[in-house]
Amino acid sequence: MGEEASVEVPTESGPMPGLLWSPPGGSGPGILLLQEIFGLSRYIRRRGEALAAAGYVVLAPELYWRLDEPPLDETDPKVVEVAMGRATSLEWDTTVGDAVAALEHLRGLEQVSGRVGIVGFCFGGGLGFNVAAVAEADVLVSYYGSALPGLLGLAPRVRIPSLYHFGLADDFIDASTVAQVHEAVTAVDAPVAFETYDGANHAFDNDDFYFYDPESSALAWQRTLEFLRVSLNP
Repeated sequence: MGEEASVEVPTESGPMPGLLWSPPGGSGPGILLLQEIFGLSRYIRRRGEALAAAGYVVLAPELYWRLDEPPLDETDPKVVEVAMGRATSLEWDTTVGDAVAALEHLRGLEQVSGRVGIVGFCFGGGLGFNVAAVAEADVLVSYYGSALPGLLGLAPRVRIPSLYHFGLADDFIDASTVAQVHEAVTAVDAPVAFETYDGANHAFDNDDFYFYDPESSALAWQRTLEFLRVSLNP
């Protein structure tokens, strides 16, 4: 697994905290890892470690840093309600700006060699799509982006290799909406892979969450690693 370190990302409002994982070889392509609504949870940290173990320099910014709230208690029975409230209290454009700052910081790190991609889950899946539309990323992987259906006007601006994962039994993004997302993102003249998973609910990759689907998670992760291998290591 990759080695985890605390870092600070410069922004116009001051330093934004985050976590950085380095690969065993010490350098490699970069990946901006964007959180779910639960913040830099145990699950997101495991994904950061796994991506670093696969050879990437991984930066996960703490996107809730402006809220001055304590870390979420993942054992709280009301954690979903609290997390959704926290996510909706963020100012979207400011959060996009914070994520862009993290992307630029990552690209400038001396241990990052070559290309830089984005991997986002849930809240981060939509945020990553927006970042890819306005900043210089090389690759996008978006897992069930909750905001993505409302961002489809940006689709013509996402002209990089991209991979999308959606469950077809998602309680928050129904199958007809998934079809609309598919139509919009595949209409762009860019390499796009769009994968769906029968019976999988929202957040099916999060093994700490009750929607976790081991089979869909394993298949999506296999596809993600292969996509990153090809796209970030041409």
